[in-house]
Amino acid sequence: MEVAMAEWYIEGLYMKNCNCDPGCPCDFNQRPTQGYCEGMIAMHITKGHFEDVDLSGVTFAGSVHWPGALHEGNGEMQPMIDSSASEAQINALAEALSGKHGDAFFEVVAFVCPTVHDPVIAPIDFGVDLATRTAHVKVGDGVLESEVDTLRGIDPPDPYQILVRIPNGMEYTGPNEEAETALAQYIRSKGAIKFETQNSHSTLAFVRHGSDFRNPKFKPTVVEKAFAER
Repeated sequence: MEVAMAEWYIEGLYMKNCNCDPGCPCDFNQRPTQGYCEGMIAMHITKGHFEDVDLSGVTFAGSVHWPGALHEGNGEMQPMIDSSASEAQINALAEALSGKHGDAFFEVVAFVCPTVHDPVIAPIDFGVDLATRTAHVKVGDGVLESEVDTLRGIDPPDPYQILVRIPNGMEYTGPNEEAETALAQYIRSKGAIKFETQNSHSTLAFVRHGSDFRNPKFKPTVVEKAFAER
């Protein structure tokens, strides 16, 4: 029985860190630097709703792992939602991000990440500064932690600004369809998905997602083809 799609929308600052070298090849449908993917996302919703539930001010995060390239599937994730959110907001956000209610990005993530661990509801300290390409996140007592700094040259160690722009893409969906590339100084994940990385990739961006954003009920034909060819 098909679930009726709800109407929803979120926008805000977004961080995605992973174990790839800076300039993550997965953004361009290439294989991950290490041959597998482990990382995290976090976002603070500055404006949003799910049906009549206001999601403005809610922060969420999550840890992820794929044994190979993302398009090969078999991934796992653990959602995390800030404990300051109400029960109605927690339930609404979980539905919005489930891939059941449109938005190409979250539909594809749900498709390639079939294992979803129990969510963590805990305080989340999160901040992103796009101008300086710095960011941080800490969930609870250290279930998930990461610090981000700008990329720097070697001699002299001047800050580098590197923008990735993917026209008509499904993840970097801000006004200019672009994201800042930075350096994840470390990622520590101690929940259901455990790993630690140093000096790896970070993406920082302002993004927008919703039920009618970028091809509602997106058909991940590239992913389906990859599954069929295995």
